[in-house]
Formats: sequence, C-alpha cells, structure tokens
Amino acid sequence: MNHPTAVPDCGCPDRAPVAATRRGVLRGAALAGATMAFGSTIVTMDSRREADAATPARSVVVLLSLRGAADGLSLVVPYREAAYYAARPGIAVPVGSLLATDATFGLHPALAPMLPLWNAGKLAAIHATGLPVANRSHFSAMEEIEDADPGTAARVGWLNRLVGSTTSDSTLEALAVGNGLPASLLGPEPAMSFRTLETATIGGADKWDPNGTRMRSLSTLWRGSPSPMGRAARTALDAVVDLGPAKAQADHVASYPNSDLGKALSAVARTLRADLGVSAVTVDSGNWDMHVGLGKPVAGQWMHRNATDLASGIAAFFADLGAMADRVTLVTLSEFGRRVQENGTGGLDHGWGNVMFAAGAGVKGGRYYGRWPGLQNTVDADVPVTTDFRSVLAEVVRTRTSASVASVFPGFAPESLGFMTSL
Repeated sequence: MNHPTAVPDCGCPDRAPVAATRRGVLRGAALAGATMAFGSTIVTMDSRREADAATPARSVVVLLSLRGAADGLSLVVPYREAAYYAARPGIAVPVGSLLATDATFGLHPALAPMLPLWNAGKLAAIHATGLPVANRSHFSAMEEIEDADPGTAARVGWLNRLVGSTTSDSTLEALAVGNGLPASLLGPEPAMSFRTLETATIGGADKWDPNGTRMRSLSTLWRGSPSPMGRAARTALDAVVDLGPAKAQADHVASYPNSDLGKALSAVARTLRADLGVSAVTVDSGNWDMHVGLGKPVAGQWMHRNATDLASGIAAFFADLGAMADRVTLVTLSEFGRRVQENGTGGLDHGWGNVMFAAGAGVKGGRYYGRWPGLQNTVDADVPVTTDFRSVLAEVVRTRTSASVASVFPGFAPESLGFMTSL
C-alpha cells in the first residue's frame, strides 16, 4: 500500500517481492482449489464447498501488518536504557515527549490518538517479540510469519488454518483489504480480497449493464456445472453478492486519516458492521523500511507520519465499529524489527525483535507485556526475541475464537502472556 507521502524504497535486494504480484497471488491461491478474479476482487475457495448463508461471527481477528519492518524501539521506547539514547543520537525519542510511561517503556508521541484505548484498558503492547531465529530478509521473514508453521512445504497461512478450525460456514469468513491476497490467507478455505468495497464487483460492470445482465449470465453459465470450477464459480459469485449489505453501511471514511490504511480500515469497519460472518481480516500498513531518513520525532518526519497514520487509523476504526467493537480484536505484526544503533544516513538497518500491539475485545490493556532483555550499543546489536510472535497470536486465538491452537500453529507450544481475557 502506498504511504500518504511518497518515500523511496530502501533498495534492499529482497524488497521488491514484498508486495505479491497478481500472478503470484493467483498461482499461490490455486492450492485452494480455484481462484476467480472479478475486477479488483480476488476470491479463492475450496472447490468442494458450496456457498452458505452468512452467519454472524462470534468474534473477529484483524491482523494489521506493518510491512517493511517497523522499528519497535521508536514505537515503544525503553527510555530507561542508556544504550538506547547512546545508540541513537539523531533519532531517539526524548523522554519528555513519551506517552503512557511506566518504569520501563513509553509510547511514541505520534501514537497519541490511541491513548483513549490505552487508558480504557483496550490497548496493550508486547515487546521483544518476533521469529525464534533471526531472518533479515523481508520476503522470507514475511513468508515465515504468515505461514507460522516452520519446516512445512505447504503454502497455507495461519489465518486460513484459523478459519478452517472454526465452526462457521459463512462464505465471507476470511477477508483481505488491499492489493492482493497475503500468504496468511492462502490455503484450502475460502477467502476474498478487494482493494475497495465499491470496486468489489464483477469485472466489466458499468453503465452499459445497469440491470446486472453479466451477473445473471455468469450465474446461468455455472449454475448446472458439477465440475470443481463450477462449484468454485458459484461460491465466488455468491460472495460478491453478499457484500451488498456492507456497501449499504454508512461510510465514515472522513473520520479516518486520508491514507491507504485509513481507507482500508474504513472498508473493513463497514463490512464488519454488516455482520456478514467475517471472522478473519488482514490489512496492510506501510512502508516502514526506514534505512534512511527516519527522522526526529516531530511532525512531518517519516516515523512520525507512519505512527500518526497507524494510531489515527486504529482509533477511528474502533470508534467506527460501534457495538461491533465488542467482538473485534486487532493485532499488529511486522516481519522483524530494526537494529538498536542508527546508521550513517539517519535510519536503521534490519534487526530482529520488535513490538506487537493488541487492541479491542478481550485485551487487558493499559500495560506493557513481555520479558524485556535489555539493549546493547554495538553496530550489530539487535533487540533479542524473548517471546515467539506465535505466542501472541495464539493467545488471541485461544481466548477469542473456537479454533484449536494446535491446528492453527502446528507443533508449537505457546506460552501464556496474560494480555487477553477469554470470551
């Protein structure tokens, strides 16, 4: 997704593949049985499964991916660490500007829009999280965190496994809003992706087709086909039709930041308010790959802009959900963090440990969680990972869904972190 203010790519050798191409999405999604593209809408479906009527979801998990490796030490600052300020003479966040401080941490001042959630106990931060083994390749690390099943050759994402482990039969259980279907949703369960709610329709629908002739023609074409493609086509057509109630919801996009993230979260809120059975959602925020020009913590600088967009978007999202907010839990995740020490161009190179945020239903917020390992001020120093990112996600899955944690994260024994309460 594009940042509200254009920023050059870092030039990392593996940066280009981060945004999956349409061809790559279609090729990977073929594992689901079939894929259909309608304009900007991509629907993958299990060809063995016909569409079912929408069933309201008991709870919803929203994954917000900070693409490009966000710097967790800027977002949640360990201000008591002398090494932090020694390592970042040009970009450190001053103690006096930090928000929601405790004895160890404070929030970046640009996260102020999320303070009401924090103060209401609906927002928590878990530091020193990440992959169990450092991986500094954007593409490879993203694949690891979205599959969340080390060692497997299967292209099945953890959110797809989550959907497959729940009891709902809704066609619209899994949704990605953005440019394509991320790896977290690839797999055998039905999933839909669209760039905007308004364009989630049959390709070619225009003023010359005011009565939906193309839709009826496609339905007639596939209605009697017993083939896997026929069953897949009927599922896809029903899924597109099912978005009608979401499009009828009031559009409060003006209350969001004017950015790709703001528009995406607005579309998600409208879809969730329609209660169509969506239980797993992914949205992207980017670009966070700040090798150069991260900037001082003042308005207009890259990190400040991104953090403002993130916090304003999340705050507007929960306000927009209304009563639905009691069923929605949002988690942020980035492929890895950044080095402790700033580089010679006012930025930060690829690191390891990072921070994750959890917001909304079931969160025991207003607190920082995790085991803080401390910092070192050396050129190659990372934030060590003390909490596997899967433990954070598993706690959300265990407390907010009917899914089996063992099915969603095969072979993994999560630790209990205590930042969530059960349904």
